Formats: sequence, C-alpha cells, structure tokens
Amino acid sequence: MELRQIQYFMEVAKREHVTDAALELHVAQSAVSRQIFNLEKELGVDLFIREGRNVKLTRIGQMFLEHMEQAMKVIDGAQREIKEYLDPMKGTIRIGFPTSLASYTLPTTISAFREHYPQVKFQLKQASYKELIEGVMHGEFDMALIGPVPKHEKNLIGTTLFTEKIVALLPLSHPLSDRTSIKLSQLREESFVLFPKGFVLREIIVHACEQLGFQPKVSFEGEDIDSIKGLVSAGLGVTLIPEITLVEGFPRSTVKVQIIEPDVTRTVGVIIHKERKMLPTVKIFYEFLKDFFSILDQYQR
Repeated sequence: MELRQIQYFMEVAKREHVTDAALELHVAQSAVSRQIFNLEKELGVDLFIREGRNVKLTRIGQMFLEHMEQAMKVIDGAQREIKEYLDPMKGTIRIGFPTSLASYTLPTTISAFREHYPQVKFQLKQASYKELIEGVMHGEFDMALIGPVPKHEKNLIGTTLFTEKIVALLPLSHPLSDRTSIKLSQLREESFVLFPKGFVLREIIVHACEQLGFQPKVSFEGEDIDSIKGLVSAGLGVTLIPEITLVEGFPRSTVKVQIIEPDVTRTVGVIIHKERKMLPTVKIFYEFLKDFFSILDQYQR
C-alpha cells in the first residue's frame, strides 16, 4: 500500500467522481483509476460502487476512509513536526475562533505576534462553540480562542486570557438610549435579537435574564455578530453583546449601554488538548498569547 494510493483514494471519496479527483490532483484520470484498482486488489475488497459517472463508498470503503483520515493526520503531524524542529520560526499554526473574536481580538493578537515572528503562517477557521471544542479534541485545530472558557472538558486545558463585560446594544430611538447604564430588568418587556438556540452567547444572556425572573422575548435571530448588530440597527429589537465586538465602533443608529444589575460577563481564553504534544511553533504562539494578555491586563489596571 502506497501513500499515493491513499491520497488518490481519499480525493475520490471526497468528490465521488474520478475525473474531478484527477483534476484536483493534477494527474490523468487513468492514473487515478489504476491506483484505486491496485488498492482494491491489494485489500481484496471493493471500496467504491460505480454509479454511472459517479462513485460511492461501500460500507467497507467508508470504514477504510475513517482509518486513513486518522493515519494521514498522523503523517501530516509528523511532517509538520520535523519541519518545525528544523525551523520553528517558519511553522504553521491552526487556530479555531468564534465570530465574536473575529473582528478585533484575533487580528490584534496575530498582528502583534507577527511583528516578532513574520514568517509564521496561520490556518484560521471560524466555528461555533461546540465545533471549537470538538476541533481541538480531534486535532483539527492546534488551539482555539473561545468564550466562555469551558471548565469541565477533561481532555482539554483551558486558560483564561481576560474577562469581558456583556453590554446592551440599543437602537438610537430607544427610550433608554440616553442612559450611561441600565439594569437588565429594565429590558424585561423588550424584543430581543439573539443568536439561535444552542449558541453559548444566547445561553449566557438567557441565564442572566432567568436570574431576574423573566425569559427574554426573542423576536429575531442572527447567526453572527454582524447580523445581530444589523437587526438592532434596523430597530427590530435590543441585544446583549460582548463589549469587545464594539471596540471599533457601533453600527449606524445604535448605542452601547452598560449593564449594572446584574454584572453580566464572560471569560475569554484559549484551549489546547491535554495529552497532545504542542509543536514548537504552536508552543511559541501559545506562550505569546498568555504573556500578551497578561501585559495588557496589567496596563489596563
């Protein structure tokens, strides 16, 4: 069994089409077909069912794919590790992040890091809270920026970088828009714009409201911060939002108001796998993250 055969097999499985796989691999279709035939012959099983011009994985083919995906992760990791030990200043860091940290926190941190390590590369992927945790667990990410920092994931190490306030974002026409601060209970009768159910920021807001004895009336939902800001800007409701998402300004016709009762906050930090050894470049960035926010916290105090 050759590495090339595995790569061809995985590409065909992904695209369910031999010609498309060959185009992506920049080789002749006959070369791909031949390698798949040789692989099936060596294994003694059919990995694909032919359906006209398309192919589908057999049951045994699906099982084989799952094993090969894990094997390729090990191989890719070994290649990365060797390259980074030879020169950790030129390695690649795979980071997952949520929408709420996309516009300011992540770019600011990477920009500061690249002043010291300009040749380090980044692979960045935005994901939901659950996807960030699963991505680190399964090795898709080397680390993930996340908020709040999970406390009960036994295979993860979570480090809090800072704690931030959750503030109210109101339409400029709202009766409370001229206040510098309000109580959360003053929004009891308002229509809220929130993330859909299952999003952790929604859970934080709903929990804060429930502590005061009411359920927020959710009139509209948005799957990212910009959508929620836009709906509030259109006057369709109010929201509670991490203050850091407003650091570069507010949407048109909106105003930020501090929440003083209760004090609604969330932790923001970084998670890594507890058992997986960090590659040299990843470790450099991980230590930089902790130092960067520690210095920033001391400065702000």
